[in-house]
Amino acid sequence: MPSAVTVDNVLMLFNMSKEKIDSLKEYFIKFTKGKLLYEEFIALKDVTFSVERGDVFGIVGLNGSGKSTLLKIISGILKPSAGSIKVNGTIAPLIELGAGFDLELTARENIYLNGSVLGYSKKYLDGHFDEIVDFSELHEFLDMPMRNYSSGMVARVGFAVATMTQPDILILDEILSVGDFKFQEKCERRIETMMSGGTTVLIVSHSIEQIERMCKHVLWLEKGRVKMIGDVTDVCMAYRGKY
Repeated sequence: MPSAVTVDNVLMLFNMSKEKIDSLKEYFIKFTKGKLLYEEFIALKDVTFSVERGDVFGIVGLNGSGKSTLLKIISGILKPSAGSIKVNGTIAPLIELGAGFDLELTARENIYLNGSVLGYSKKYLDGHFDEIVDFSELHEFLDMPMRNYSSGMVARVGFAVATMTQPDILILDEILSVGDFKFQEKCERRIETMMSGGTTVLIVSHSIEQIERMCKHVLWLEKGRVKMIGDVTDVCMAYRGKY
């Protein structure tokens, strides 16, 4: 049986401006004259690993180590500069808080908007609307514009929509680090239920305790490169030892 995710020798480069540009006008003048100065920033280099079906796979590393970039590549949001990604199955990505939402709209409207972005029909969303609201526990705030929501409230809606069905692969980038502890526990219980049904989960978290509690295997990224990969206990012990 093929792996859920296979990452093969991935390289990701970004062009970073070498000079300070004070206005859009100055940018376009330099751009048209070919005088913009860039330097390459290596976000990821020589990253190779695979995630087996049904695994709960954690990714750890300091800020700027390439964790979120890697998840965006796996999700298809970014295309790697070199290397390849193979994903077997449907993906439900929860990568950026508020992504797929229009914060000027109400939560009720955003459930349908975000659901359509994830490929659900209106009829399907109608049938699961109460389930989504019940899980988010935001009944009283359904018709409030989401610009007035806290980050934890936004996360509740996003998680409830993304996990109302059982995707083959669930991708979570720090989404469980916002909101209250009780809701985090509730999310973890739903993830455990999805795992028992065969869903593969990829998690980025700054909480080593959360990674240790939830994951089976862990990838440690350092400055865009694989520092260590393996069993959760071994990798987290080594990571704790360094930081």
